[in-house]
Amino acid sequence: MNAPENPVRQSPSLAESSPFHTGEMAVQTLAGSREAMAEVGARVIRLAMPDQHRQFFAQLPFLVMGALDAHGQPWATLLSGTPGFARSPDPTLLRVNALPPSTDPLHGAVTTGASIGLLGLEPSTRRRNRVNGTVGEVDAQGDSQGFTLHVVQSFGNCPQYIRKREVTPQTHDAPPLAEPSQTSLDDDAQWQIASADTFFIATHYAGEGASARSAGTDVSHRGGKPGFVRVEDATTLTWPDFRGNAFFNTLGNLYANPRAGVVFVDFASGDFLHIAGDAEILWHDEVQSGFEGALRLVRLHVREVRRVRSALPAAWREDEASPSLERTGAWPTA
Repeated sequence: MNAPENPVRQSPSLAESSPFHTGEMAVQTLAGSREAMAEVGARVIRLAMPDQHRQFFAQLPFLVMGALDAHGQPWATLLSGTPGFARSPDPTLLRVNALPPSTDPLHGAVTTGASIGLLGLEPSTRRRNRVNGTVGEVDAQGDSQGFTLHVVQSFGNCPQYIRKREVTPQTHDAPPLAEPSQTSLDDDAQWQIASADTFFIATHYAGEGASARSAGTDVSHRGGKPGFVRVEDATTLTWPDFRGNAFFNTLGNLYANPRAGVVFVDFASGDFLHIAGDAEILWHDEVQSGFEGALRLVRLHVREVRRVRSALPAAWREDEASPSLERTGAWPTA
């Protein structure tokens, strides 16, 4: 379960100046990284996008997005377009010429003032960068559909645990098709999860110690060998938390707000498997967890499942696995 007490109390001045909120600081303290992150975070989590990131986002064919629906539930999804559909007119803005379609759990969620987390990931190179902020202008009609994000946080992530993928000439020409929502994982969903080496998770924080710089929605990548997400039963998933950048953006949000949304992407078929639920952090070591290299576990209790067929326009083929996974051992898939 989550640690019972928050080991961090912030003064108002610290809350305003730090890129981390109390949930992130609490997990950093429990993990032994808070002192180091106090210096590193203030330096590398920027209030504007560096030129390298601005150029990077402009060359991507998709972005991973995290946002809240009308009920405050975080969901993760992907937005696609021709490279250049995302561009940065200046370091404090990112324009994205795409919106979630009517088949997506986040359809209608991109509104002025909404908190949005974006992850730019280039599968062929394993590069990834994050940008979080609030929505300004929204164009929901015609060919210029999209939104402008006012940047609050901009930072890079290391390439650990990312499987390389290459885009193919094949496309999915059929329009996206949403299947009826479910409250548990059917056999097909369980098989997809147990075979996956990648998923994306959206979380949100706006509670105690929140500031314009530290609060909001975040979306991040999780990767491992196929089987790294364990299907405990039709309503429970467990995965290991491996060593990362020690910011603990995702775990810090979950520490304070357990609501999470994950999406598993079938990069060959283009199908999305969206899952909403409540997460808990399990403070186990790798011996107790059964996952070599795991520092702790995350368990997700499923509340809603939505599958969208052919949601990703392009088909991708698998390339080499991340060398970081060599230290995570082996385990059977479900």
